[in-house]
Amino acid sequence: MHRLNLIGPRVIVVDNITVESGAFRLSDVSMTVPTSRYAMLMGRTGSGKTTLLEAIIGLKRVTAGSITLGDRDVTRLKPAERNIGYVPQDGALFTTMSVREHLQFALTIRNVDKQTIADRVDELANLLEIEPLLDRRIQGLSGGEQQRVAIGRALSFRPTTLLLDEPLSALDDDTREQMYAMLKHVQEATQVTTLHITHHIQDVERLGDLVFRIRDGKLAEETLHPRV
Repeated sequence: MHRLNLIGPRVIVVDNITVESGAFRLSDVSMTVPTSRYAMLMGRTGSGKTTLLEAIIGLKRVTAGSITLGDRDVTRLKPAERNIGYVPQDGALFTTMSVREHLQFALTIRNVDKQTIADRVDELANLLEIEPLLDRRIQGLSGGEQQRVAIGRALSFRPTTLLLDEPLSALDDDTREQMYAMLKHVQEATQVTTLHITHHIQDVERLGDLVFRIRDGKLAEETLHPRV
């Protein structure tokens, strides 16, 4: 058994990478997300946003260039070795598990001691305001509640980096407003470096510290207008 290592650099550096997915190709892509910043990644459907995210995670092979997380070159590391929290677009929650079990999952497979797991579950439930849901199954939870659980699972082992693939796309306006407040609160509380894919300019305006856009297989940083 072991306790969690809570210390580590949190910067994302993508340096001139090339990634191929079938006939699709991203070439010479570079970006830097400074420590504890909240970056937004935009682009049309099919532009390569998820491909880039999957390359950072390690689900897509990089054929040129490098990816550094903190002070570690992770380009050739397996996904589990990169210390990344990931929330896919559909959340990928397990219907047979309770909310508590979701929050425990990543810690249990890392052989973290039981008291640390219990403390971390309580901490996350409080942070995400899901204490009343801990013993419920995923069925019957609202879309916003499910996303809170997915984010909690991704944060459970205190990753240095959090990657979100359109986590708010299926939510109604009222729930989206609640999630803005929650995500800002989580960012302030955890200081985790975040990269968030979105199609919605409102997401950028409400959450982003910086914004990147993929267009024609190339990535560029754009000027971020002051938040309203």
